[in-house]
Amino acid sequence: MSMKKRTTATTATKKVRRGSTTKVEAIAKDEPLVGLFTLPAECTTHDAGELKARLLPLITHPETVTLDRGSVQRVDTATLQMLAAFVRDRRAEGLAVEWSGEGAAFKNAASLLGLSSLL
Repeated sequence: MSMKKRTTATTATKKVRRGSTTKVEAIAKDEPLVGLFTLPAECTTHDAGELKARLLPLITHPETVTLDRGSVQRVDTATLQMLAAFVRDRRAEGLAVEWSGEGAAFKNAASLLGLSSLL
């Protein structure tokens, strides 16, 4: 499953120049994309579409993206595969991904699937 960025109404981004910095902003929700992305408590197939739409603009975000997994209480295989694709695609572009938080559910599920080293 590739997480390559597609430009649609829900995933389009724009670069906004403010002073000497350039920020990438989501057009759909008009909220700035920052380097910290907190994963929701429920990371299941039911919520995967919304999660993917929120992650897609971050694939090309020029600064390090930190994924906070500390609040995850439930995660399924499909979501872990999507997150693995996200990390793979960013790394392929030479962009960094860091992790924060130590949610036990996330850690256990990643370990069961052999994704601990990536996630």
